[in-house]
Amino acid sequence: MRRRAHEVPLTDRLAALREAVELAEGRLEVPEVGRARALLAKAGAREALGDATVVALAGATGSGKSTLFNALVGAEVSTPGVRRPTTGVAHGAVWGEQPADRLLDWLEVPRRHLVDGGDAALDGLVLLDLPDHDSTKAEHRLEVDRLVQLVDVLVWVLDPQKYADAAVHNRYLAPYAEHAGVLLVVLNQVDRLEAPAPVLADLRGLLDSEGLAKTPLMAVAGRTGQGLPELRAELARRVSARKAASDRLTAVVRTAAGALRQHCGTSGEALSDADRRQLVGALAGAAGVPTVVGAVERSARREGRSHTGWPVVRWTAKLRPDPLKRLHLPSTPGSPAARTSLPPAGATQQVAVTNALRRVRDVAGDGLPQAWRDDLRRTVEAREERLADRLDRAVAGAGPTTGRSPRWQSLVGGLQWLLALTGLVGGLWLLALVALGYLQLDDVVPLPEVQGFPLPTLLLVGGLLCGALLAFLAAPFVRASARRRAGRAEKRLHEAVEQVARDELLAPLAQEAAAHGRFCDALTRAVS
Repeated sequence: MRRRAHEVPLTDRLAALREAVELAEGRLEVPEVGRARALLAKAGAREALGDATVVALAGATGSGKSTLFNALVGAEVSTPGVRRPTTGVAHGAVWGEQPADRLLDWLEVPRRHLVDGGDAALDGLVLLDLPDHDSTKAEHRLEVDRLVQLVDVLVWVLDPQKYADAAVHNRYLAPYAEHAGVLLVVLNQVDRLEAPAPVLADLRGLLDSEGLAKTPLMAVAGRTGQGLPELRAELARRVSARKAASDRLTAVVRTAAGALRQHCGTSGEALSDADRRQLVGALAGAAGVPTVVGAVERSARREGRSHTGWPVVRWTAKLRPDPLKRLHLPSTPGSPAARTSLPPAGATQQVAVTNALRRVRDVAGDGLPQAWRDDLRRTVEAREERLADRLDRAVAGAGPTTGRSPRWQSLVGGLQWLLALTGLVGGLWLLALVALGYLQLDDVVPLPEVQGFPLPTLLLVGGLLCGALLAFLAAPFVRASARRRAGRAEKRLHEAVEQVARDELLAPLAQEAAAHGRFCDALTRAVS
């Protein structure tokens, strides 16, 4: 069962609102955050100033507010009259021995009166006589607006002539529907009415239509004292309960939290695997991963040919520079490299990244109010500025090396050298035979033959042809091995890019979404 509002302690509400404001700091650029922050500062200061109950009498010129104030105080403290010589500041009266100077200082009420020998039931009451809210002087109206936001109980004094004044109802009474428990409406000067009942009934209907059905309505006459005992009893009840300040703050906290709740929405949907792959692919393209993968494959082919190629021509591969070295990439994973020489992302890659970022941002912000979507946009823009540098360092740190040469290439390379040595032996043998023939000593040294073919010739031709054939047969395997190495490098690079995507984009967006959830949960606790 949901708890009723009065069952939630004020301290819990303040803590929940404070949590919501802290989560909104730096995220929501809306005026409601500033107002809630100011409320928390006032609430903290108010709680530290004791448990006195501050009651304010507010009303229009000629409503008899000052006369009522004097009647409650029991002394001529505030000068009544249609045109009051006020200075635009409130007048305060304090009941009891408990000092209220700090509280009145905080309220900025300089004119003070200590009630001697007053009703003991009112001990702890601080009664304020506010300037007229309809004063022609702007500073008077501003003073009323300021104090209305600070007091614990608000007593609106109306007179029979202007009790239905739209300025009072629209500006002060109707907006206090959430504060009905800390609001009291008094119809003063009822002694001037022959039949007060119809006026009271009409006023009661107005209040009910404005959502103030729970607000008490009392009829008094400050000049004659009619209804004053009942009014004093009502104030004494509020003072003795010591709940006026708590109720007032509770109402204000609920109002502030309710204003912030308009910036709550539903949590965004989870990013799909397809969207994640699109993001990583776009970032990989912008980071030059395809260029690196191509360089890895070409470098692996170059190295493979240098091992398995025909020794007669394999040295020509050394004349071409290593593609990886031209990119300033490290030779092993984890090697330090500040920057690479990869070309910057082109227009196509930049468009792909922009579209992927927009998709990620839209998914994360789905269901969120505009203020939170703006926050997500600022988060992505701030991260996007340093994305290129992070990606470049990630590619460099992944160490897209060709790795160790396969063992079979070393074996083929050894066999190539053996065949080259065979051909060399045959060639030297033939040169020796040519020399012996020149010296006419060829008959002295017998010439071995195999199936009618001279052995030196077989060694020379066989060594050279077999070496060339072996290089030709090994070439497809070299290319396949290079593709496998490039695939491993591509996987490693994509993992590095994905880590950057998580650190720079996905994790911050997830944190913002989680902050939105905690923000809304805190406001729910503050309002409930």
